[in-house]
Amino acid sequence: MSGVTRGYGLLESYLAKKRCEMANRHIPDDARSGRLLDIGCGTYPYFLVNTAFNERVGLDLESDPDNAPENITLIKHDFENASTLPIDDVSVDVVTMLAVFEHIKLDLLIQLLKEIHRVLKPGGRYILTTPSPIGNYVLYWMAKCRLVSADEIDEHEDGYHQKVIMSHLETAGFSKEQMRFGYFEFWMNNWGYAIK
Repeated sequence: MSGVTRGYGLLESYLAKKRCEMANRHIPDDARSGRLLDIGCGTYPYFLVNTAFNERVGLDLESDPDNAPENITLIKHDFENASTLPIDDVSVDVVTMLAVFEHIKLDLLIQLLKEIHRVLKPGGRYILTTPSPIGNYVLYWMAKCRLVSADEIDEHEDGYHQKVIMSHLETAGFSKEQMRFGYFEFWMNNWGYAIK
């Protein structure tokens, strides 16, 4: 699971920028003095570089901790083979997963969401972006035109309706009353957050 695509696509940078803007919009100012964990940050942690936070940590199988940008900690981690996050309980203020949700098989996704709930502090926030079903369909055709990375799109498990996302978050321990959802990019992508 990578937040930055491995393949080529003309629109990749634009889409990464839009996800970054959406996530930054939903981070409370008072949380920025704490710790941010970005799961699936990719080979280059675009979001971590483009957000203000006291402590920024990125987690990805493709991470290169030896070449981390200044003031960012990168951890190489393969969640598929190690189903717990290498992060202490209740130690994170905000967890982000931008364009990662759709890459994870359902059983692993539920386990990961439980781990996110475990590492978040009380009042901490989990923020995600993921394609809607129609967005997933459009991305498939955009990949055929080389506008987005075909390698990444081929790995998509699903496009998600918000009710399904909500159900998965509830299964992981988040309260329905503490969730908010919306769309961006003409209803092609979901944004959402859940507060612990």
